Amino acid sequence: MNKMIVANLVHRPFRTMISVVAVAVEVTLILLIVGLSFGMLNDSNKRQAGIGADIMVQPPGSSLLMGVSGAPVSIKVADKLKHLPHVIAVAPVFMQLTTSGVVEVIYGIDISSFEAMGGPFHYISGGAFQGANDMLIDDLLASSKHLKVGETLETLNQPFRISGIVEHGKGARKFLPLKTLQELTGAQGKASIFYLKLDDPNNADAVVREIKNIPGMQGYGVHSLKEYLSLMTSSSIPGLSTFIAVVVGIAMVIGFIVIFQAMYAAVMERTREIGILKSLGAGKLYIVNVILRETLLIAIAGIVLGIVVSFVAKAGLRVKFQTLPILITPEWWAIRAPVIAIIGAMVGAFYPALKAAQKDPIDALAYE
Repeated sequence: MNKMIVANLVHRPFRTMISVVAVAVEVTLILLIVGLSFGMLNDSNKRQAGIGADIMVQPPGSSLLMGVSGAPVSIKVADKLKHLPHVIAVAPVFMQLTTSGVVEVIYGIDISSFEAMGGPFHYISGGAFQGANDMLIDDLLASSKHLKVGETLETLNQPFRISGIVEHGKGARKFLPLKTLQELTGAQGKASIFYLKLDDPNNADAVVREIKNIPGMQGYGVHSLKEYLSLMTSSSIPGLSTFIAVVVGIAMVIGFIVIFQAMYAAVMERTREIGILKSLGAGKLYIVNVILRETLLIAIAGIVLGIVVSFVAKAGLRVKFQTLPILITPEWWAIRAPVIAIIGAMVGAFYPALKAAQKDPIDALAYE
């Protein structure tokens, strides 16, 4: 049977190749889009952890997504926080979400308090702010846009001189002086988030309780770093799980339609062949088995091709867009995407297989 199945696929190479490519497109679509979603989430988590803070305090109504926050609050909140037990440093940060060109979050920082969280910036070139119109950028952004210290970069419709290029991984990719960003957005004396450094990270839970007991701060979003990272999952981000489900559904429909069309056409073309098999004693289950095994072989070939294409595309995108994170996990490339592709292919082939099994051998042998 195996030789016959392979021979049938080789006998129609163009149709077989189209089916294999369709399954590969399905797998690639799933892996790249899901990988991009998880990659951005994972990158955000790493950059928040890289700041080095132990606790994050956000204004009431703020989202866990950094930059999508509630109304900024007075920077004087830092005075209440710095006098709490176990708190050794507080860094107010103003975050501005911009969609000009690309979606990004810009940090307005006071360098001394920000560096008190996780240590000084590691400068690849240049140095700290020298004036109100200076900017720091990370090395990935600098490399992707071929930027150098001393050059001008327009941000928020304002030109800024790049004073330093820092190692990536500490929150944002662009940093402005805190007062400069406050003035540009008309939010003088305001902050979007307060990062706290403790004498011991193990005291985080106790400090969180202390903050929530401060009069007027009961509605603030207060999270330890450990809690924040545990909350930042695909299920906690509004719409992300739905988006992934829609992508998987679309990809599955693509595989279903192409396999259905290919196998249905193959059954119609092989009417006489099916009649010969049935006249030789092949039962309905045998015919169904032949069609489904052909489909399974096509699906496996498409899955392998799709996985290879996905990793090649990931490498290519990483070279072209260095700030674009794509995380293709073993759970998805080794389990979920193959299972989804196989289910879609087998469902698409089921009806053609049944139709082939139901053919009358006499009519099939008389078919021209």
